[in-house]
Amino acid sequence: MFVNVILAVAVLLVTGVIAAIILALASHYFGIPVDETVHKVRACLPGANCGACGYTGCDGYAEALAAGGVKTNLCIPGGSEVSKSLAEMLGVDAEDVVKFKAYVHCNGTPEATEKSAEYDGLLTCNAMCLSCAGPDACKYGCLGCGDCASVCPTHAICVEDGVARVNPDRCISCGLCVKTCPKHIISLIPEDARVAVICSSHDNGAATRKKCSVGCIACRKCEKTCPYGAITVEDNLAKIDYEKCTGCGMCAEVCPVKCIAVRKSN
Repeated sequence: MFVNVILAVAVLLVTGVIAAIILALASHYFGIPVDETVHKVRACLPGANCGACGYTGCDGYAEALAAGGVKTNLCIPGGSEVSKSLAEMLGVDAEDVVKFKAYVHCNGTPEATEKSAEYDGLLTCNAMCLSCAGPDACKYGCLGCGDCASVCPTHAICVEDGVARVNPDRCISCGLCVKTCPKHIISLIPEDARVAVICSSHDNGAATRKKCSVGCIACRKCEKTCPYGAITVEDNLAKIDYEKCTGCGMCAEVCPVKCIAVRKSN
């Protein structure tokens, strides 16, 4: 009996040694060479894995940079400092990162909007949107369940008075909230933008007035007032061209429903 146990143990040990040798040889002859540049580049990235760069997280961006031909300024959360570090490491020209901030284009608080239905279900924006597009009469507005806040890695979003709000000081421009919002009412706008449209409705003016007291009524006063042609009304909604906008604020002054906000300087 004792001899059988010793024999079994010996067989297991020999089998283990043989397996280890085979794995070592396989790793040596068939292993994929590791590009050290990828590891160095990856160490420079912030690790947010947000996908704002257009790749599958920081690992994907690091591999693309190591392969060459990719700009170093695609990491928005990392900013210009990361871009410069990457450029120095890779021996290419550095480019500044254009900073953006997330912005919720809705101001439809309970006091401003009319109700059209009662919702009794899972309290997520996605579930609510799939079932009835929300209880508000305006079907373009914020649902206020905070799906965007739940995916924000820096806790830059909170729901106040039924509407999601972004704290620009915490926002790293990852864009996860933009991708998550089922109503598509969040966008990334330039960090230094002085004005923003806080409405997403494409209903005509008469319909909007019945549903929301602060919604864009497509009156075109902003469009006619802007001396730079930076704001136009398209599909019943004011739209700002930030390449033309100087931040003068004249559009906000003439807006009768105050759906254009003047943002604070950062």
